Amino acid sequence: MKSVFRLRRLWLLLTFPASFFLLFLASRWEGFAETYATTVYPALSLFGNHVTGVAPFSIGEALVYLLAVLFLFAAVRFTVRLIRGKGRRGNIAGRFFVNLFCLAGVLLFLFTVNCGINYHRSTFAETSGLTVKESSEAELVSLCKSLAADSNRLRQEVKTDGNSVMELRADGYGRVAEEARTAYDRLQPDYPLLRAGYSAPKPVASSRLMSKFNITGIFFPFTFEANVNTDVPEYTIPFTMCHELTHLRGFMREDEANFAAYLACEKSADADFQYSGAAMAFTYASNALFAADAKTAGTVYAALSDGVRRDLRFNSEYWDKFKGPAAEVSQKANNSYLKANAQPDGVQSYGRMVDLLLALQRARSAK
Repeated sequence: MKSVFRLRRLWLLLTFPASFFLLFLASRWEGFAETYATTVYPALSLFGNHVTGVAPFSIGEALVYLLAVLFLFAAVRFTVRLIRGKGRRGNIAGRFFVNLFCLAGVLLFLFTVNCGINYHRSTFAETSGLTVKESSEAELVSLCKSLAADSNRLRQEVKTDGNSVMELRADGYGRVAEEARTAYDRLQPDYPLLRAGYSAPKPVASSRLMSKFNITGIFFPFTFEANVNTDVPEYTIPFTMCHELTHLRGFMREDEANFAAYLACEKSADADFQYSGAAMAFTYASNALFAADAKTAGTVYAALSDGVRRDLRFNSEYWDKFKGPAAEVSQKANNSYLKANAQPDGVQSYGRMVDLLLALQRARSAK
């Protein structure tokens, strides 16, 4: 076992205390996370994103597959060496687990500096000047009616497939992704912390597999890539693209990423994006209204056009196909992940997007 402690890579284990110390500072020292998120992180993420942005495919997805293969190979090799290494099994096992912990430490440190600290930054409402407060049901009804009207109007401008369900007009994923990048860059004048200059989101080859786990998109912090599931109903894709681009810009809270995605879709010159933002925002707002007043929510929903309702129904039917153990495990894992990263409401934090929409509604009404 002595040779294990002579391994030169042991210093990599220092990444564990370094990560915990940085996260402790971020959670306890007011201003540390925000300063980091507005100074160090932009430089780090822009550089990393420009490097990985050269590849048209998701490097993060490729690395996940590669890591899985390497881990399987290492496990088989370790087992064979353990069987054959009579008299040296303690040393073999020690070196294997030291290597494993070193890798885990490096990944934890990269996660911490690439996105973990950002979970503790100031809220988007605080940095954008929006006032989030308790709202009346009348305000919520007004918001839902407004979003329903926008959805109805914009639905008339989009293309539909043979089943009269909305489909993206752009020829190929690349054009849609480029519009997402362009639309998002338009936000910087109004919201300076949503910096321009990042690459477009990337499609995930195994999108169908993502759907089985109820995942629509992933920000991969190790490569600074926004990854998007392209198997889902197409009216949701522009919104998801902008959601993941928000994470890339350092805003990790799900409610904030949803709200910023709505703002980006609204800024787009493309009706597909405008409709995606309005329809998705309506879904969140109407769900909140159904919880408060189901009858009124039903009345508002009934005012949706046949086309909008058809799209929403198609979306529900799509996700119904993936209900099962995999989706439940994914939901529980995501819930635990959110709670571990300063989102104590877990998955329920998605509902807080409505508070930001209401704050925006009040701010615009006051002008």
